[in-house]
Amino acid sequence: MTSPRLAVDIWSDIACPWCFIGKRRFESALDTLEFRDQVDVTWHSYQLDPSLPAHYDGTEAEYLAQMKGMDPAQVAQMLAHVSGQAVGEGLAYDFEALRPANSFTAHRLLHLAAEHGVAGALKELLLSAHFEQGLDTGDPEVLRALGADAGIPDDAVVQVLDSEAYRDEVEADFAQARALGISGVPFFVLDMKYGISGAQPAELFAEALTTAWQEKAPLTMVNAGTTAGNDGGNDAGAPAGADGQVCGPEGCN
Repeated sequence: MTSPRLAVDIWSDIACPWCFIGKRRFESALDTLEFRDQVDVTWHSYQLDPSLPAHYDGTEAEYLAQMKGMDPAQVAQMLAHVSGQAVGEGLAYDFEALRPANSFTAHRLLHLAAEHGVAGALKELLLSAHFEQGLDTGDPEVLRALGADAGIPDDAVVQVLDSEAYRDEVEADFAQARALGISGVPFFVLDMKYGISGAQPAELFAEALTTAWQEKAPLTMVNAGTTAGNDGGNDAGAPAGADGQVCGPEGCN
């Protein structure tokens, strides 16, 4: 008999600070579970700001204040809070060095990485490059180097960067996110049954993964302080009740 497998679909953007934190917390939870080797993770594309130019001449704080109209004091407070949360997960965010850039090409490259079985590795490299290393993830040469580090053949990376390859796949991810009612990331869907919005605590991820592994039920929102199997959760089209920490088009909470 074929061993059962649990599918986990994750929508995120490499320009989303909570997405890196959420990735760490999800992975920490997964590492504690006996069935971790039977979990298949698929990364899906999501863009917080499709209008962002390929290269933005300014800091992250300036981008949020100038392009999003956020109060500079609020921005500073938000970035300090996110940085503190990142430290708790072993991450070293550097918002002063961060270079805001449109993430669409990086998402196309992630679809290529998935075909080579290294999407998780490239996702990690992209997030670290963006938030910890101050690299321009909109620069084709940076993406080419990261693709090589992830183990993708250079000619395949160059072919994607020199074309519009995987544009349709990225757009399909966006459309699926809209169909599920996803309006902020990170967003995790377990076996297309349970939805988790935001960088929730590792304990909640572990509980939800265990529930999804054991049960079959319609997609149910998992909020902090509740179990994934509780009755009365939202369905796939209405995840707005989640209270996890996410980033949306208007900024991060």
